[in-house]
Amino acid sequence: MDAVDLSAPDLLDDPYPLLARWRADGPMLRAQDGRWVATTHAAVSATLRDRGMGRIWSDWQPVDQMEPFNTLHRNQLMENEPPTHTRMRRLLAGAFAKGHVERMRPRIERLADALLDELDPTRPVDLLAAYAEPMPVFVIADLLGVPREDHVRLRDWSQAIVRMYEQGVDEEVRGAAVRSSEEFAAYTRDVIEQRRRHPGEDLVSDLITARDAGGGFSDDELVATVILLLNAGHEASVNVFGNGVNALLAHPDEMARITAGEVPVATALEELIRFDAPLQLFERTATSDVEVAGALVRSGEVVACLMGSANRDAAVFGDDPRTGADAFDVSRDPNPHVGFGLGRHFCLGAPLARVELEITVRRLLERFPGVTPAAAPPRRPTWVLRGLESLDVHLA
Repeated sequence: MDAVDLSAPDLLDDPYPLLARWRADGPMLRAQDGRWVATTHAAVSATLRDRGMGRIWSDWQPVDQMEPFNTLHRNQLMENEPPTHTRMRRLLAGAFAKGHVERMRPRIERLADALLDELDPTRPVDLLAAYAEPMPVFVIADLLGVPREDHVRLRDWSQAIVRMYEQGVDEEVRGAAVRSSEEFAAYTRDVIEQRRRHPGEDLVSDLITARDAGGGFSDDELVATVILLLNAGHEASVNVFGNGVNALLAHPDEMARITAGEVPVATALEELIRFDAPLQLFERTATSDVEVAGALVRSGEVVACLMGSANRDAAVFGDDPRTGADAFDVSRDPNPHVGFGLGRHFCLGAPLARVELEITVRRLLERFPGVTPAAAPPRRPTWVLRGLESLDVHLA
């Protein structure tokens, strides 16, 4: 069989037929660049859970040019393994455990209502630009104690940085990521200094307290952690909302099950995450020789986990045309998707993401149960982070 081409053009518009062919070829394949490729739910799950598979950061070259970008990633939770990962995750989990998620719930409700109040139901509306994109930035900004009015700059910096996670990025993308990393880091240092002088009931203030008490984050780790939360909180939420609501619009019978009260939005949300995954690929590196789905992964070898492929695996989700892996079934329960990862790198922000997305989708459908598409939504020219450029709808 041919080596897997992870830059294949077919992955951009609709990756799922190609992912299905790769899944049929086997659970562990080789990419053209030599990486292992995990295609099935079992192989992806085993890779993500195995303690011999880690997140090992390798600096982008040349280091002198890429250092602002490298510094952010070298010092963040997601790119480290124990004991550094254990220390950082414990500190961040402790800060989250102080009631921040539940404290945010009424704020998110009010924010959703305020954003929906501004929509004009007499004309087509881009739900991404007017609703989905500002929402997560406002939520994370409130959580971290960052000014809401800076949301455009935060979004632009975030999008420039995460473009580096695609396959085969060019010099223009690299340059934009470096500039954004430098500007974002400087901005975050100013915010941290302000919170240090004037602490509040926000996550940054709690992280600073842990830092200044000793044994907490270093200065670079604190900056990288704040930026990771902003990046992850924005990109994933926008893409889940866009991909998910687009799926609802394409399946009006399924949307009617929600608006009629037959299926709770919280249950449907898991299907929105599964059906059209916002994160299609996530890597692990073997820190020792590991066997995954019958393949021997040598120490130092990289496994590219195809998250969207795992979420469409008939071995887990069935092959019934109405309810199986390729069907959109908002009542699917249980729904063991891998959208938030697995193992020690399971997304720490998953509870907040679920609260935010459940409220955002529920409020939209309560206010505008007759929402319909106004145009075919264009896709972003990326597939690792899969999302839409816009989502134009008629609200009534």
